[in-house]
Amino acid sequence: MLLAVFERAALLLMALFWLTRTHLIQTIVQKTQRHPMETALIAALFVLFALFSTYTGVNVDGSLVNVRIIAIIAGGILFGPWVGVTAGVVSGVHRYLIDIDGPTSQACLIASIIAGCLSALIHYRADKQHYARYGILAGMLCESLTMLLILLLARDQTLAQHIVATISFPMIAGTVCIGLIIQLVQYIDDEKEHLAAQQAKQALDIANRTLPYFRRGEARGLTKACSIIRKDTGADAVAITDTADVLAYVGIGEEQYIDAHHQISRLTQQAVRTGEQIISNDLNVHDFRSLLIIPLWENSVVTGTLKVFYRQPHRIRRPMQEMAIGLSQLISTQMEVARIQNLKEMASKAEFSALQSKINPHFLFNALNAISSLIRLRPDDARGLIANLADFMRYNLERTQDLIPISDAIKQVKDYVAIEQARFGDKLTIRFDIETTDTNIAPLLIQPLVENAIRHGFQPSRRPCDVIIAVREIAQGTEISITDTGVGINPNIVEQLYHGTIDSHHIGLMNVHQRLIMLYGQGLTVEPRNPGTRVSFVINHKEPSCFALSLSKTNT
Repeated sequence: MLLAVFERAALLLMALFWLTRTHLIQTIVQKTQRHPMETALIAALFVLFALFSTYTGVNVDGSLVNVRIIAIIAGGILFGPWVGVTAGVVSGVHRYLIDIDGPTSQACLIASIIAGCLSALIHYRADKQHYARYGILAGMLCESLTMLLILLLARDQTLAQHIVATISFPMIAGTVCIGLIIQLVQYIDDEKEHLAAQQAKQALDIANRTLPYFRRGEARGLTKACSIIRKDTGADAVAITDTADVLAYVGIGEEQYIDAHHQISRLTQQAVRTGEQIISNDLNVHDFRSLLIIPLWENSVVTGTLKVFYRQPHRIRRPMQEMAIGLSQLISTQMEVARIQNLKEMASKAEFSALQSKINPHFLFNALNAISSLIRLRPDDARGLIANLADFMRYNLERTQDLIPISDAIKQVKDYVAIEQARFGDKLTIRFDIETTDTNIAPLLIQPLVENAIRHGFQPSRRPCDVIIAVREIAQGTEISITDTGVGINPNIVEQLYHGTIDSHHIGLMNVHQRLIMLYGQGLTVEPRNPGTRVSFVINHKEPSCFALSLSKTNT
């Protein structure tokens, strides 16, 4: 009898297994909120299982050894009262009607209905991870109740006792199959979550590894990204396109794409036009049989595609499609972020160049004024100053690097100082206290500060003034300072400098402060002295910000 129960439970399990392999049942099982028609379909399915259990039961003196209770409780626990109670009532009434006067018909009717209600209670009250355990206990309880009701309701006690003695153990022991059925159906959800986790992990891994190359946006970087995607997806070829041309191609046939221009195919044009994935598992183009085209988006507009090729047919399965959706979203986000970053860097370059270009006319105006004041009184000195100015301007015009050695910057300052010392004579003393260092800095960071010390520190004082230009190595990097013994700086100007609201009379000070922030993240430090002012900044040992390294040639 026990074997008979397990055989029928095995039939039920097999039928359920094949049904859960179908897309329709998988979709319904995986939903948390089901349409009434979907619930009705599942309820009808378990009603059929329960009725089938009755018809395939083994007859024992008017009773049936069957797995009806197994079907009722499994369906109710998994899918709720509409399935469990419906299957319990319908199959219970059916069992009663086919054998109204049978010795177990009433007991089976009552036990079936109670099984449906109990399964609904477990569905709502128990944790999903305990469904199988509670299902087995509920099945044993209901079968035990059936045996008890047979004894209580039977007219022939001798027959009832014989029936109970014969079928009680196989019927009760057979309810362990409830746990198998519940675990089978729950495995679909677990399988989906596991698959989703794998897809997410694969997509994130590919996205993280390709991020640096997408940010570059150049052909070599995109080719490297294609290589990573090809390796992780096991593809035979991978390509990235824009809306017109193939930008990068890696894999079988890539030699045809080296140094050659290739327009996108009709299928790719369709993906660009519609914004939808295109899947072809029966392709026959250049030895490729499977193709997946994934649109890439920026600002809700398709700006390119990712294409994955396989030589075997039917390689683009659902897991690959789901992973590709996530990957396309991540890549699209990366490309959009990269474009925004490039725009920010271009804006920073433009701002930096604009700030630096303001120095030239400002310095040139003051230098020419200094020279003009000497032309009548000391023409030989004026010629020498013109030579200093020419050297200064020639050096800047020939400068091709964006960052220069600090020794070259000091030479620029000395050319400027020569002009100012010739103008003011013994009243202005300028000293250099320079430690040897290999630090590189941007042009025209030191000279405007020296000019500011002379113009706003020395000139208003009408007395002799010292200006000390110092370069020293400290723990944080290289410190550059300009200290004067002039009239000092107004504290309000210092506050305005730090808040970015300084007036146009101190353009050199503000200009250097802003450029230092853009390059190194930290601007000037202004310290009032008695007498005079000390202005300093630190060049960190680490490289300046990324946009500084890629500045185009700036006319200084």
